[in-house]
Amino acid sequence: MTLVSHSTQKNMTHTLQIKSGDMMLYAGFQNPQPYWSALQDNRLIVNKDGAIYSASLNATSWYFYDKSGSLLSQFVITQQGDANTTLAAVLDEDGSIAFYMLQSANGKTNLPTPIPQDSCDTPTHCKPYSICNSGTGCQCPSVLGSSPNCDPGLTSSCKSKEAFQLAQLESGVEYIGTSFTSPVAKTNITGCKNTCMGNCSCIAVFFDQKTGNCFIFDQIGSLQQEGGNKTNFSSFIKVSSSGSGQAGSGSGGGNHNIIIVVIIVGTLAVIGGLIYVGFFIYRRKRYPPSSQDEAGSSEDDGYLQTISGAPVRFTYRELQDATNNFSNKLGQGGFGSVYLGTLPDGSRIAVKKLEGIGQGRKEFRSEVTIIGSIHHIHLVKLRGFCAEDSHRLLAYEYMAKGSLERWIFRTKEDDPLLDWDTRFNIALGAAKGLAYLHQDCESKIIHCDIKPENFLLDDNFLVKVSDFGLAKLMSREQSHVFTTMRGTRGYLAPEWITNYAISEKSDVYSYGMVLLEIISGRKNFDPVEGSEKAHFPSFAFKKLEEGDLREILDAKLMYNDKDERLEIAIKVALWCIQEDFYQRPSMSKVVQMLECVCDVPQPPISSQIGYRLYANALKSSSEEGMSSGMSDYNSEALLSAVRLSGPR
Repeated sequence: MTLVSHSTQKNMTHTLQIKSGDMMLYAGFQNPQPYWSALQDNRLIVNKDGAIYSASLNATSWYFYDKSGSLLSQFVITQQGDANTTLAAVLDEDGSIAFYMLQSANGKTNLPTPIPQDSCDTPTHCKPYSICNSGTGCQCPSVLGSSPNCDPGLTSSCKSKEAFQLAQLESGVEYIGTSFTSPVAKTNITGCKNTCMGNCSCIAVFFDQKTGNCFIFDQIGSLQQEGGNKTNFSSFIKVSSSGSGQAGSGSGGGNHNIIIVVIIVGTLAVIGGLIYVGFFIYRRKRYPPSSQDEAGSSEDDGYLQTISGAPVRFTYRELQDATNNFSNKLGQGGFGSVYLGTLPDGSRIAVKKLEGIGQGRKEFRSEVTIIGSIHHIHLVKLRGFCAEDSHRLLAYEYMAKGSLERWIFRTKEDDPLLDWDTRFNIALGAAKGLAYLHQDCESKIIHCDIKPENFLLDDNFLVKVSDFGLAKLMSREQSHVFTTMRGTRGYLAPEWITNYAISEKSDVYSYGMVLLEIISGRKNFDPVEGSEKAHFPSFAFKKLEEGDLREILDAKLMYNDKDERLEIAIKVALWCIQEDFYQRPSMSKVVQMLECVCDVPQPPISSQIGYRLYANALKSSSEEGMSSGMSDYNSEALLSAVRLSGPR
């Protein structure tokens, strides 16, 4: 069931939908935002617990039923209805539902029972950024008091060269969206603000001081003023540092404060400049550069100064010092080894020494500048690079929890176990990161190496995709090895070995294979398992067809048959691994399906060809013996990556 409003003047609609066992209202932003839930409305009279499947209006009430048709709850609209009365619900342009009593004799009567109950609980009652107060109406927050139309002076911070900052809103201000969306992290207020500043799409951040929950939004409507300042939220909006959208009363006192700030900032800038010059002279005396390095550094610095937001250029010696001569190895990736390092400011970095680079200094800088300009909450941030002589290094933010692989493929019984909520949030976050690379970057980026090792986790298990954009840096010889012999067995899409063009749909396939492993907690290809389960994608198709979802979920996890997210995630994974890339969804569609914004149809049931290829490879391997094990293993990996999607 879906009810859609007429478009507003800004061409935005509102929708009423039954999703995930609840009836909810959504504001039609670029990423639809829920702002009302039937199950959270305190006016709902509950008969019994259950998931809402359908609803109907009678003469007095709105009734909600489960899948079997049993009455779950009701919403009383009027006590005046009778047998001759018909109720009508209209979703208005402002996002509220109005109820009307239709009577043949008296025509139409507007009933005083709106949804939501308070007009300020719709995100479009006032202009964006305006504060809605039930008693006083709409007004600009004080930090935007001098801005025309409550405009924070914010264009797209992902493409703009302007500097931005977070401005705190007055006490008692919150946003209705926080009641119906999941937090991006549980942290402190500083970490929450840093999360927003590190995400160019974020325009507002709301921190719950009581729970530590952090909410960020890429679009907002009007804000709410909680009566009596009872809210636990600290609220911030991103504004331009150039002055547009900042607080100001127009009084002489305001100008006086600005003068003081300018004097302080100027003094600090002079002191900082003197310290920098002194440190620079000290470094040059202690480590005099060679003439070749001097020329290269000058060329690099001149090039990078012309590019806004370019990553920091490190010397090889600086990264050598930061990593204690590359002594603490974190791991070995397809593009090179990774080492733990610490910068002079105390922050930790992960330094990747690239191998097989086929580009010159200028081409490498150009590609790195593109990678460094990409900022998203679910993408690992590139902090800097080194392109000195033959050295090519990248310095990334350090992710304390390491790769996803070590958390889902447990080798010991006492290894930590990720619960289902955490796994689902990881899957959703990774999908958002990939969707950003595919659709929202100025230059589309195809990752080409999606696997659990490239999904990294921070202290709060927030997932970030790593190693994006590196495929273009490889030499032709290294690239050939990358496409056929890399250690990503089972994640490569069929088109890698069938001479079809590689596209973002190849990443979608790899994501689907990883999603199955997140759900099951095991490798997709495991000869140790019985013949039925050895090729897990075929097993998952079969069990979904039988309706036996418990067999697909990691056996160590608690199974809740009322949690629709498991079925949704399984269906999404099986859509992603369709052999025909035209049938695979885009990553943005994957995000919408995981967020229950749109329905997930039953995926085409796979034939068993992929399983037979896998079984034949195992059989061949066992017959030919151990001497040719490596060759068989590689061919097995390539064959078993081909999943056929049934009759076409």
